Amino acid sequence: MSLDPLLLSRLQFVWVVAWHILLPAFTIGLASYIAVLEGLSFFTGREMYGRISNFWIKIFAVSFGMGVVSGVVMPFQFGTNWSRFSDATANVLSPLMAYEGLTAFFLEAAFLGVLLFGRKLVPKWAHFVSALMVAAGTLFSAFWILATNSWMQTPAGYRLENGTFYPENWLAIIFNPSFPYRLAHTVTAFYVTTAFVVVGVAAYYLRHGRFVAEARSMLSMTLWLLTLFVPLQIVLGDLHGLNTREYQPAKLAAIEALWDTQARAPLTLFAIPDQQAEKNRMSVEVPVLGSIILAHDPNGTIRGLKDFPKQDRAPVAVPFFAFRAMVGIGLIMLALIIASWWLRARRRLYDTRWFLTACIWTAPLGFLAVLAGWTTTEVGRQPWTVYGLMRTADSVSPSLTGFDVLLSLLGYMVVYLIMFPSGYYLMRRIVRAGPAEPVLEPDAIESGRPKNPVRAVPEG
Repeated sequence: MSLDPLLLSRLQFVWVVAWHILLPAFTIGLASYIAVLEGLSFFTGREMYGRISNFWIKIFAVSFGMGVVSGVVMPFQFGTNWSRFSDATANVLSPLMAYEGLTAFFLEAAFLGVLLFGRKLVPKWAHFVSALMVAAGTLFSAFWILATNSWMQTPAGYRLENGTFYPENWLAIIFNPSFPYRLAHTVTAFYVTTAFVVVGVAAYYLRHGRFVAEARSMLSMTLWLLTLFVPLQIVLGDLHGLNTREYQPAKLAAIEALWDTQARAPLTLFAIPDQQAEKNRMSVEVPVLGSIILAHDPNGTIRGLKDFPKQDRAPVAVPFFAFRAMVGIGLIMLALIIASWWLRARRRLYDTRWFLTACIWTAPLGFLAVLAGWTTTEVGRQPWTVYGLMRTADSVSPSLTGFDVLLSLLGYMVVYLIMFPSGYYLMRRIVRAGPAEPVLEPDAIESGRPKNPVRAVPEG
């Protein structure tokens, strides 16, 4: 049996990135949440916020460490599996990745130690500043990585000579046509992902009557955040869709499984795309709604897949179902937020068992939505690594053998299947222990004895 190095390299990249993206999806939002908690602790003087922050800092440390380890693998793949892509795009993409290291990693490395170990060693304002810097570092990381990915999706500011990309306008490269929408949509998705984890943990404590004061604070604060960010994410997704229609029409056609160019196009709720026959089977459609949503015009024309050569089309079923999974998860999230409004108005937010149970079960939904959205974006742009300019088949390393990739893929699978369950186990132990560590006042630290120590279990 022949081992295809291209297929195996793509599977290896999927394996590594799919696991890795779960961690920035959590740590970026968690770093900002910790910064908010540290700010509340500093400005209000309420020790409860310090306890909650200490608790999430422990979880952040575990997930951040896992993210660093899993992220280091990715640059190696560019050299080992995708050397032709690396050679062609190095002049454009290498500086963007270097900027991430210079701004994000240096900032995080400089202040992460203070955040993790400095609460009893530095003034409160310094600890708060360290939390802000770590949060800023994670956002800088997202900025540069998404600038890199967005340039691959909607390349701009370059010239192409003999198969090599050269930068001509760095502002156009960084702020390429899809970048603002992708950045806003992705960072918001990460905040929502983190918020649902916090909601799930808070609901778990309330269900079991543990750390009630901290849990009520976490639940209320985070649900207010989600009240803003879940509807905002729907708006940002719509704007991103308009951008995709303009700059990546073949991707949009694949997402919608739309084969023929149509004015007053329907919205396909469900179908089984048949790529060979160029049609959908078992299709459930809503007339005209596709044009209303995708073009904001009931008479708008949406280009179909038949407008593009067969070799330039994505595998339709994957982005079609992945997109609907993402939207479906978003609607479940929105329903939960609406339920929280109703319960809050009735003053039953903290003691309604079905709602708390729902919060616990929906805690991982953000991660699933991020994976579905990432799948939609990356598979939808196929067969290109640089959209419309460089094919994935032309990007793989020329001397690579299928056996080489299979061996490394199996190695990555073993390592990740040990590392990620181990990290999850550690974080689960932290959650079970809860935010029980007392936070001591500065003069109590100096005297070596607690002054007004905080109870480990404040209520319940």
